[in-house]
Amino acid sequence: MDKPTVIAALGALAHPIRLDVFRTLVVAGRGGLTPGALIEQLDVPSPKLSFHLKELATAGLVTQEQVGRNIIYRAAYDRMEALIGFLTENCCKGVAIAAPAEAGACNC
Repeated sequence: MDKPTVIAALGALAHPIRLDVFRTLVVAGRGGLTPGALIEQLDVPSPKLSFHLKELATAGLVTQEQVGRNIIYRAAYDRMEALIGFLTENCCKGVAIAAPAEAGACNC
């Protein structure tokens, strides 16, 4: 993953509604959710949700698929994992950390 792609992804996540949408889709799993389900869970008006889903899709963090009359939105796990990998690829290289290691954190 290159820096411009990382910056676009982080920029997309740097909005409260987009972060909530993305996290909700991550929790939903590979089955994804319809816009109606997202509206219901997040209490976001439809036009606002559409705008934020478009921003997440443009950043490559969300995919969409037409299934019958519905559109299913899913978190792009491959992109999420690449982003996490980019952010942690040099984790603790030769540097002692002061904070205690937490579950899921880099355990240098």
